[in-house]
Amino acid sequence: MGVETATYISQLSATNPLGTDPISEGDNQIRLVKDVLQKQFTTLGAAAVTTTAGELNVLDAVTAGTAAASKAVVLDANAAVNAVKTAALHIGTSGSETQVTATGAELNYNDITTLGTVEASKAVTATAAGLVNHADYQVTRPYFLDIAETVNAIGDTGGGTDDIDIEDGNVVSATVSTGTQTFTFSNPSASARSCTFTLLLTDGGSQTVNWPGSVDWAGGSAPSLTSSGIDVLTFTTIDAGTIWYGFLAGADMG
Repeated sequence: MGVETATYISQLSATNPLGTDPISEGDNQIRLVKDVLQKQFTTLGAAAVTTTAGELNVLDAVTAGTAAASKAVVLDANAAVNAVKTAALHIGTSGSETQVTATGAELNYNDITTLGTVEASKAVTATAAGLVNHADYQVTRPYFLDIAETVNAIGDTGGGTDDIDIEDGNVVSATVSTGTQTFTFSNPSASARSCTFTLLLTDGGSQTVNWPGSVDWAGGSAPSLTSSGIDVLTFTTIDAGTIWYGFLAGADMG
């Protein structure tokens, strides 16, 4: 017959050597089998292979990228896996795993654009600083405990014009000191939403204070302010600042 040639196990003939082949060719045949095995399994190394036949069979009939019951999960060329209905995902430590029952659509709720900014049909997240920007989306039926509001501390105005920006806080503090003081209001909530801010004004009566023409004062005119003390004023609008309803909530508070 002569010694056959092969590189892989599949190329070896199960019928060789023939019973009529000379014994002198037997050693060559054995060397061939050893050579094929070493070439076929180049990475086994010196360690014993302890994998069972059952464990090896989890690779049988595996389709790359498609999960199947009792089979290994193999990524496709795009590093993706299609988890078909016959496969369930479990998360947890060994022996105490919990099956994931969320649908693909539900899991996609976590596919947010910006951490801490609310988006339609997405999970609400907070930034690393614990901040949540609701981006003017509605919060329905909240139940608050121990709430706080940001104070926009303008400080000493020193006369001139100062803007009260609602986005900087719905509680504002300012001190009137020298020269005529003019206030403007900016960035109220959109129309058909109530927007209110409170102004704690120190020494407002010490100088002339001019208010926006959009302020509709209780009683028809701006209140007299305390020259040395704190007055509390409240302003409300429901039409994005077209009209601000203003009134003196407390005079000479300290």
